[in-house]
Amino acid sequence: MTRHLLDRYIAFVLRFRWLVLAIAVLFMLAASAGLPGLTVSGSYRVLFGADNPHLLEFDKVQDTYSASRSALIAVAPKEGSVFSHEALSAVEELTEAAWQTPHSVRVASLTNYFHSEAIEDDLTIAPLVEGAASLSDADLDRIRTIALNEPELVGQLVAEDGHVAALVVDFILSEPEEPAWAEISGFLGELLDEARAAHPDLSFYLTGNVILNQTFADAGEDAESLIPVVFLVVMTIAALLLRSTYAAAAVAVVVVFVVLTAVGVAGWFHTMLTPISASVPIIVMAVSVAHSIHIVTTAQAGMREGLERNAALSASLRENMYPVFLTSATTAIGFLSLNTSNSPPFHVLGNLVALGVLFTFIYSVTLLPALLSILPLRAPRSRAGRAGFFDRLGDFVVARRKTLLWSGLLVVVALASGLPRNEASDNWLHHFDERYAFRTDTEFIVENLTGLDRLDYSLSSGAEGGITDPEYLRKVDAFADWYRTQPEVRHVQAFPDIMKRVNKTLHGDDPAFYRIPEEPDLAAQLLLLYEFSLPFGADLNDRIDIGKSATRMTVALDNTSTKDHLDIDARAQAWLQANAPDLASPASGFTMISAHLSDRNVESMLRGTILATGLISLILLLVFRNIRVGLICLVPNFVPAAMTFGLWGYLSGVIGLGASVVVAVAIGIIVDDTIHFVSKYMSGRQQGLSSPEAVRATFRAVGPALWATTAILTAGFLVFASSGYEPSWTLGVLVAVTISFALVADLFLLPALLMAVDRRNR
Repeated sequence: MTRHLLDRYIAFVLRFRWLVLAIAVLFMLAASAGLPGLTVSGSYRVLFGADNPHLLEFDKVQDTYSASRSALIAVAPKEGSVFSHEALSAVEELTEAAWQTPHSVRVASLTNYFHSEAIEDDLTIAPLVEGAASLSDADLDRIRTIALNEPELVGQLVAEDGHVAALVVDFILSEPEEPAWAEISGFLGELLDEARAAHPDLSFYLTGNVILNQTFADAGEDAESLIPVVFLVVMTIAALLLRSTYAAAAVAVVVVFVVLTAVGVAGWFHTMLTPISASVPIIVMAVSVAHSIHIVTTAQAGMREGLERNAALSASLRENMYPVFLTSATTAIGFLSLNTSNSPPFHVLGNLVALGVLFTFIYSVTLLPALLSILPLRAPRSRAGRAGFFDRLGDFVVARRKTLLWSGLLVVVALASGLPRNEASDNWLHHFDERYAFRTDTEFIVENLTGLDRLDYSLSSGAEGGITDPEYLRKVDAFADWYRTQPEVRHVQAFPDIMKRVNKTLHGDDPAFYRIPEEPDLAAQLLLLYEFSLPFGADLNDRIDIGKSATRMTVALDNTSTKDHLDIDARAQAWLQANAPDLASPASGFTMISAHLSDRNVESMLRGTILATGLISLILLLVFRNIRVGLICLVPNFVPAAMTFGLWGYLSGVIGLGASVVVAVAIGIIVDDTIHFVSKYMSGRQQGLSSPEAVRATFRAVGPALWATTAILTAGFLVFASSGYEPSWTLGVLVAVTISFALVADLFLLPALLMAVDRRNR
């Protein structure tokens, strides 16, 4: 836009301010009409693309066997073991009541475990516990002995030491699943409240993937509850820094218009929001306020110098139009790089924030000046010492530029040396803090009973009816035994265990016959006899496929990270290739698809960050038309991210779902201050100022705005720290730290570099 066209545009906005305001209102209302088109989902499935190969494998296993939607209830006496009248009665009552849970198709527990016995030539299968309240001490001892020696129970439905018991409720859910999660969670919550009242000496805990899904949904609602908090915090800081109620009100109106327009347009495209993308309004608020600050503060400075209000607004728009446009473009590029993520919710996050940044620019150069022209805006009195502070800071930086340059580089190197300590990993349980009952209940269950991270293997025999082939059974049994020796494993559920138990039962419970049957026909007969003896709801559909050609083996792991999940499956694949290559198949289940997502997401985000950085670098080189200055601009944009993740390497070192997108989010934001600083510096150089003089003038002109935008952005992102959802917490804290480091780099390292390199007279 040429100077002449820009002047005409500014004159139009200020002259026809009421028309501009009316058009902005109509545009916002039209966009907001799309809000009902938004949908919300807390399902873990939305984290994966529809063509994700690991998700497709997961669905294949789910289609072959019964779907693994479940909830687990743990019962723990405050003293003693679960093999008591009260504890077993509670388990028995809960087992019976749990059948009434909406969408339930199976309930498995210690009390309804069907124990097989041979009476003469008949195979008798009956519940392990019946009428718990009336059992004798001898009955309790017998139940305890059977349960603690049964591999199918120990580490799954009863703890090894007998102090915790569990019941598992399986569900079949239809799409959409979200309403069912709330129904199930509500029903089981009320059921456990009644159980706690009836059995005060027992403790009850609830977990499972259905409960996890509902917790994800709750996390999304918690993120939405932060929106008014962020708005209040950001606008309070803006009002304090601007020291003008009218200016703060104008900025608040712009923020509301931007958020409603961006989210409304998303609604027109029927966008689905998730706990991750629910933070879009919060990020857009912080960014839009920061962009508006430069225009407002420059106008206030002009009014303090004696300019009339509209003249000051004209001068502010003329001075800030180009830098604000550039900052909007670079911010949008940074967020658009989230499209390289392997997780679709991050695509939505990046696209919606980029859209919000676009509308921020539009409203900042239309609605904002129109409002400021209408409102009775007055220039706040100069604070004693405020302008002087940035004058003194500029003098200090000029005088100590060599010291600041070398000491700054030493600090950067010291912090960045922590970068190699970081590794891509995640822990889905730790996505929620202790305020979520799911986190505390699951930690108790993992510590005292069984692991919730599970790997599923569909092991094919290669032929219909082949699962009773002794050779196949021995290979699967060996694979299960190998897994049981691994330190991360809590329990292995494998089909050969059933065959060995039935074989032993039909041979008078002789321990010597706890082995795979020698003949295929005998094995087939044992399986047929066992299946015919099972009552309704206890079939083997979740263990064997319909053609009896494959079986499902489930491995329960300790509370481990996604990196550990990939490592142990790699060891399992190596064992299969060496010992049973015909059984080799990838591990599946939510645990594995999540592990692959975390691993691939860090790699994809690294590519996205490099792409965004390259585009932003090219823009800076073209804008400033000075290769040396353009390259210098890259330093304060890369250094803060390196310092932040170096510090993170010392403090944590885990790059999970939230941390993996920090650089992409931060790079587009922190370049804004660099553009404003260097634009003002280059303007001074073009006016004939020496490099030190241009630095002093830049500090005086943009120093207050840089401080204000950093304070607002940091405060806005730090509100995420109050979230109980770890990816949001990590994203907010790390971006806030990066923005803070960026301010330090812009105020101390950048000017020192400019004075060291840009020594030519203009």
